[in-house]
Amino acid sequence: MAYQHSSACAEYFDRDRYTSSQAGERVLNEAIVQAEIIEGFDECLKIFDAFYDDDVEVSSETQAEPIRGKARVRSLLFNFLVPFHVMAEVGGLSISIRATAIPADTSGETHSAWTLDLVAPFGTTCTLSWCALRKWDGSRVVYEHHYDRRMSGGPLTFDDFRLNAPEHAAGFRMPS
Repeated sequence: MAYQHSSACAEYFDRDRYTSSQAGERVLNEAIVQAEIIEGFDECLKIFDAFYDDDVEVSSETQAEPIRGKARVRSLLFNFLVPFHVMAEVGGLSISIRATAIPADTSGETHSAWTLDLVAPFGTTCTLSWCALRKWDGSRVVYEHHYDRRMSGGPLTFDDFRLNAPEHAAGFRMPS
């Protein structure tokens, strides 16, 4: 009889852990999707700081070794976000991101599919997509793995942006 009770308690706590990780995933993904990179990258870093554990480990199928520790991952995230912010603010890049939950039945683990659409001012598009597996400890992500990366459309080049627009303006001449 005691075994049935402890088994039921373990099932309850696993279900609660499952529910908690699913709720955390929804809130985190919604925050990421709603963040406006053109406004700056600080909001994205605040989201990272709020949801990720100090000892987080991040890996991907293209990395030889996982990256460990919030400071190291935050630095990589910063280096990833800054060019997007600059290209959006100065170069006119349009950025949209969406996430779709992938059903999973493992307690404390979530999966999501991500799509990042990049549209340059002159119409060139590039779409990046990947999946993310996250492991949660309470309200914090302790592990994240990126897999199934794909790209459609070509890479964006300097000519796709308004960075050299004055050269193309009618009647514009460089001083001699």
